[in-house]
Amino acid sequence: MKVSLLTKIPETGNCRSFFIMNYLVVKITDIEAEQLEILTAMLPEFGFQGMEEFENSVTAYATESACDIELVHNYLKSSNLNYVISEIPEQNWNAQWESNFDPVIIPGKIHVRAHFHPRLDGFEHEITITPKMSFGTGHHATTSMMMKAMVDLNFLGKSVLDFGTGTGILAILAVQKGCDKVIAIDNDEWSINNTIENAQMNQVSDIIEIRLADSLDNIPQSDIILANINKHVLIAYVNDLCTVLNPNGQLILSGLLNADYEDIVAIYEPFFGKPGHVLSENGWICIVFGNNNNS
Repeated sequence: MKVSLLTKIPETGNCRSFFIMNYLVVKITDIEAEQLEILTAMLPEFGFQGMEEFENSVTAYATESACDIELVHNYLKSSNLNYVISEIPEQNWNAQWESNFDPVIIPGKIHVRAHFHPRLDGFEHEITITPKMSFGTGHHATTSMMMKAMVDLNFLGKSVLDFGTGTGILAILAVQKGCDKVIAIDNDEWSINNTIENAQMNQVSDIIEIRLADSLDNIPQSDIILANINKHVLIAYVNDLCTVLNPNGQLILSGLLNADYEDIVAIYEPFFGKPGHVLSENGWICIVFGNNNNS
């Protein structure tokens, strides 16, 4: 799943007249690449606080008090999009993801599992994740590519920023690879609480500093920055990321479609130089900037 760091939106409506349940889920299918980019920018404006993005679909989540569902209906209808809006009660969320959550395996390297999955031998890293209402389990191409890119980097003794941490999965992997310190930030309280729980479950709480924040203010410089968000946020924060990254540091970006490559490189190359490595999977890409070796 792709992690989205979304700007907090004031409550603009009350969905109780439409739905009584705690959470609203909008699933939009058969989306063209250009429409997907527009949707990832627009949905937060309607109060959606988390998104799962795939090659030609997106699923967005909102609390009922944070959205104006009538505006959502009108916008999606006027855009001629195929969509379904449904309800998820809070108490059923864990049962839903548990019924669909399979282990994620990067052969010989990483095994991501839920607490009810057995441990497996033969992996360098094992991560236990309970996603709840946060996003980033390793199933989506963007998260799996971030982990694959991390496998090839040296984290020993490094300081790390996980920008838009979601479940904390990348921060946990950074600790397992030997970093000295991780600052994991997100502006979503679900994500922060989920990261705290997952850090405790993986016994790395003493190394991960978890912050609820929607900016990079007061973030110290880091040797490695992990940013699996979306194109619009990455463009908006390029100056801040440059300020926070140490000279000769490494920056791993994902949450990007293949079509985003030229735009992102044109914006990021003046700050970070030419990409050192690019991964591609299922229409998505992951880009590594900076010294892409094990030094």
